[in-house]
Amino acid sequence: MVGDFIHAVSAVLLIFCMMAVGYVLGHLGWLTSSEKRFISRFVVNIAVPMNCITGVLNNLDREEVAGAGRMLAVPLLSILLTLGISLAAARYLRLPKSRFGVFVAMAFLSNTLFIGLPMSTQLFGEVSVPFVMMYYMVSTIFTQSLGVLLVEYSGPGSPARFSVTGLLRELVTKPPILGVIAAFTCLFLNYRPPELFMSFAKYMSGTVTPLALMYCGFIVYELGPSRIRFEKGHPLMLAIRLVLSPAICYVLCRVFGVQGLAADVFVIEAALPVVSQIPVMAGAYGADEEYAAIGACLSMLGIFITIPVIMMIL
Repeated sequence: MVGDFIHAVSAVLLIFCMMAVGYVLGHLGWLTSSEKRFISRFVVNIAVPMNCITGVLNNLDREEVAGAGRMLAVPLLSILLTLGISLAAARYLRLPKSRFGVFVAMAFLSNTLFIGLPMSTQLFGEVSVPFVMMYYMVSTIFTQSLGVLLVEYSGPGSPARFSVTGLLRELVTKPPILGVIAAFTCLFLNYRPPELFMSFAKYMSGTVTPLALMYCGFIVYELGPSRIRFEKGHPLMLAIRLVLSPAICYVLCRVFGVQGLAADVFVIEAALPVVSQIPVMAGAYGADEEYAAIGACLSMLGIFITIPVIMMIL
């Protein structure tokens, strides 16, 4: 039990070390607003699509996905229920448009791959990877489709209301969404791209986690540590993201009979902080990136408490 607690704290500390790099680079003047703009464009339009392709094709196979059935129902329903609660909470708070979609995206989406994969492997070992990827398979569809649209909705150039036509147009034009579509199309057609391309995609996808977390660290530097404080909606977002989401997942695991390592991994994946690319997307689409960055930072601070406690419970 003590060992699990130490492993959980170590995994969280690793995340903060990468954020600290961005903060220090900003302090030294090596990272400025120009480089920040490049990072946001690179991560959203190149690195994330490549990450989707390598994450799916290297860790899943068609038979495994086809036989997942009951297990896949847990993350799917868990995310949908959390989404419904997050939308209701955002309406209750009457958040401005620049924060509405950002709040919902932060509250209902967890960082299942960039943080979840290293954390789960540290906590449970490499044997947890298939279960991480099952959760990721469901989560990434929401992250790269609805998550992207919610953040863009909070930007100044988006329409005031969603439309079915607009949604379909977005689904076939955004690079992250195209990455998801390409990955699962290759998976179900049992086609693997040439190794040259897969090697390229692997190198590109490997930049997502450090760059996204460095980006968050730089935004913290721009804000100044004194400005990292709760703003309207942050406490409720943290309660949904770090407490309610894993609780819902835990109950669904019991309902669907998912037990053992699979259940433990699913609960941890549901309890992770805000997706680190949300502040990046907020900056790219003109939404309130400071609100997103503060929320991401607070959620990462929060898992210092929640993840060790969850591990003690599990």
